[in-house]
Amino acid sequence: MRLFHGCSSNDVDELREFGQWVLGICDGVVGDIFDDGINVKIPDDLLIHSSGDHIASIVECIYPCILQNMHDTEFFRDRAILTPKSVTVDEINNYIMSLIPGEEKVYLSCDSPCPSNIVANRSDDVHTPEFLNTINASCLPNHKITLKVGVPVMLLRNLDISAGLFNETRLIITRMGRYVLEGRVISGSNIGDKVYVPRLSLQPSDTRIPFKFQRR
Repeated sequence: MRLFHGCSSNDVDELREFGQWVLGICDGVVGDIFDDGINVKIPDDLLIHSSGDHIASIVECIYPCILQNMHDTEFFRDRAILTPKSVTVDEINNYIMSLIPGEEKVYLSCDSPCPSNIVANRSDDVHTPEFLNTINASCLPNHKITLKVGVPVMLLRNLDISAGLFNETRLIITRMGRYVLEGRVISGSNIGDKVYVPRLSLQPSDTRIPFKFQRR
């Protein structure tokens, strides 16, 4: 019910029709199925037309006049860009970061193998910090994070549910310390609260990684 809050009956019908269309693609009843995939005609009103720079076109469509709306929390709360690959997420993040004025601060993680992975007296262990730095996994921040005051971010883990800090909570960065970030909540039930995100040690939940390591 929350999804349709404030929507007219026409909006609800459009959302329902869109949901059925997406489910039809998943079920294989929409589109032409071939051995190596499926061809689906995307309705023109769902397409973003680009003159060449696809990332810039997507950002301008979803976040129009971003600099003029930097202080509008609803502007970032009600919009999102979904991508199938994390590399595209990085490209979009880097582009938006280049648009926002202010000094950048770079945070680098400290990665180390978990004790159960360490083999005593092995000098050829491939799980070196340099190798671990290259791993990007879901629900785990990248080794290198670049931030500015005023940028929107999203939490990837549950930190403090009572304070509204859980997975997918959105924040606006207000101050950047060496080991802690200060932010203002712009989504969920604690909108407007000032919160602090400390340095944490996390382990990837991706089961495709055949060993355990932690990223601080």
